[in-house]
Amino acid sequence: MAERGPEAATIYSVAQRAGVSIATVSRVLRGVDTASAKTRDKVLAAASELDYAPQNSARSLASKRHRAYAVLMSDTTGPYYSELLMGFEAVASTADESVIVVTSTPDLDVTAMLTNLRGRVDGVMIAPSAADEATQAKIINAMPTVLVGMDPLPGSDLVHSENTTRATELTRHLLVDHGRRNLLFVGEPDGAADVRARFAGFQAAHAEAGLRPKAPLLTHGANEAIGLAMVDKIYRRRAGVDALVCANDELALSIMYGLRLRGIGIPDELAVVGWDDVPTARYVEPGLTTVRQPVREMGARAAEVLRDRLAGAPVGEPHQLPTELIIRASCGCPPQNFLASDAP
Repeated sequence: MAERGPEAATIYSVAQRAGVSIATVSRVLRGVDTASAKTRDKVLAAASELDYAPQNSARSLASKRHRAYAVLMSDTTGPYYSELLMGFEAVASTADESVIVVTSTPDLDVTAMLTNLRGRVDGVMIAPSAADEATQAKIINAMPTVLVGMDPLPGSDLVHSENTTRATELTRHLLVDHGRRNLLFVGEPDGAADVRARFAGFQAAHAEAGLRPKAPLLTHGANEAIGLAMVDKIYRRRAGVDALVCANDELALSIMYGLRLRGIGIPDELAVVGWDDVPTARYVEPGLTTVRQPVREMGARAAEVLRDRLAGAPVGEPHQLPTELIIRASCGCPPQNFLASDAP
């Protein structure tokens, strides 16, 4: 005999009974062949025990969904945003859900945007730097929302990667393993939560070493063009700096390029490290020491979280994904040949 009647049973209760996510339950019940046989059996057993059938009233309500999500981004170029979007779309496509990309601008009319989106999408993912906190709050109040790489806000889910501990490890590697003492953080800590966390790790490693960190070189953005614009400033300060800790790989790679054009040896004169581990980081000379961030997985997890919310799950605890220090030659370590095992 079922513990709960058919009207009480929901996809969420089936997921709890089976010990899996709502997305997994949805895929199994729709016959999407991505789960293991063991997981499939657990889901089907839980659905049977709870007398849950996907044709019940909840399914009818679900059929009224738009089957579309919005992704709010500040930019659509660069490796970070493309990886994030690919991960999100990969999960959405498994249920034939479409994705609408909205690019934010300084003059974005939030009210008009929400009026437009309410009749077209079921939820939204907000990417880093795409909206200020007030705009985020308006969107959260209007529809299910998942933030990526930001500070948490009430009413919204959050997906992010670990930043502070790995940034401490990266900075410690320069200070302790290479004896660098004049490090400069290149980025804008006040502009984004993830960059702020990386700068906190930069500061923590200096505190461990009994050193006082320099004030960051503010960039007011973190793309290739901005990195190239920073080269002259860094070149003028080169006598007082022996290593650059860049907020992301786009800054690091463009700065490396500009400095080498000016005759600065990397890493002999100036070590450079980044963050993200974009594909180019493995092929430049010297290879870029960086932190591997699972950007595509963050996008995929964000889509799964939105799908779970729409299936009845409450806002959950932040989803933190692990990061990994990747040592190459730009920090001063011996160069190594690129191997397939070096790829994510």
